[in-house]
Amino acid sequence: MASFNKVILLGNLTRDPEVRYTPKGSAVCDLGIAVNRVYTTDSGEKREEVTYVDVVLWARLAEIAGEYLKKGRPVFIEGRLQLDTWDDKQSGQKRSKLKVIGETMQLIGSTGRWCRRWPGVNRLRKIEHARRRQIEHSHRQRRLRRSQTTTKFPF
Repeated sequence: MASFNKVILLGNLTRDPEVRYTPKGSAVCDLGIAVNRVYTTDSGEKREEVTYVDVVLWARLAEIAGEYLKKGRPVFIEGRLQLDTWDDKQSGQKRSKLKVIGETMQLIGSTGRWCRRWPGVNRLRKIEHARRRQIEHSHRQRRLRRSQTTTKFPF
């Protein structure tokens, strides 16, 4: 049976991130994101529809969100859907809630304004840039070693 569970969201935070820690010390962050959809009706009228999505982030991603995101800020999230079910203690009914488990996150915003207000973003970008350079360097070294060890025959 084939299955694919992938969610891509780009929206604005509806509230400040709530970071808490599990008893084992893992960070967990709850976010609310508003995603807008603009469409035109058959009569030609433009309408806007808003969908509110709950997102859960874990580990270092949760800490970054708690440190750099605030209500109203745009954010890009990639993740997967998860359905939580439980029994309501008051009514005794089964309840369920669909949420997104975030696996990657990108902070969105204009570089100048964003980085002046949250200077730690520059640090994160520098770390990411250095990591990419290191990976590219190791790939170049590997290609160079392969080309040096490969014997080329003229026939």
